[in-house]
Amino acid sequence: MSQSTLPAAGAELISVSIGGQLYAIDIMQVREIRGWNVSTPLPHAPDHVLGMINLRGVILPVVDLGARLGLGKATPGPSSVVMVAQVGDRQFGLLVDAVCDIVQVTEGLMQPPPDVGANVRDFVAGVMSLEQGIVSLLSLDNLLPATSEAYGMVA
Repeated sequence: MSQSTLPAAGAELISVSIGGQLYAIDIMQVREIRGWNVSTPLPHAPDHVLGMINLRGVILPVVDLGARLGLGKATPGPSSVVMVAQVGDRQFGLLVDAVCDIVQVTEGLMQPPPDVGANVRDFVAGVMSLEQGIVSLLSLDNLLPATSEAYGMVA
């Protein structure tokens, strides 16, 4: 999701907590939400990949979303969940500290991210000010690698 394709009014987002900060993910990219279970390590995977899980016969990499965003590695707790996300034809598990709310986009709610460098706009599709504070809409298309081979997995 790029700046030019910010969600339209009426779209729904899921807000999640990562490292004490709120982020949002397009609800249309979320397939399911599962409780945290320890994943099987994947040798030579990037630091933000916790390992892999078996989801009804499909092996999925699990990404520590906080680590991927540069917020440090997560320490999964009782409220931690794995969100199964679909990006194109790929599925990934995303570890987050907690799922917080569903946010309905209203006219004028979403703004482009501040222009402070290419990396911010690669990872953040937009920002919005809510009662809880400023929430960044994550661009999963750019946060996750283009192919499973980037994780050492063959699709």
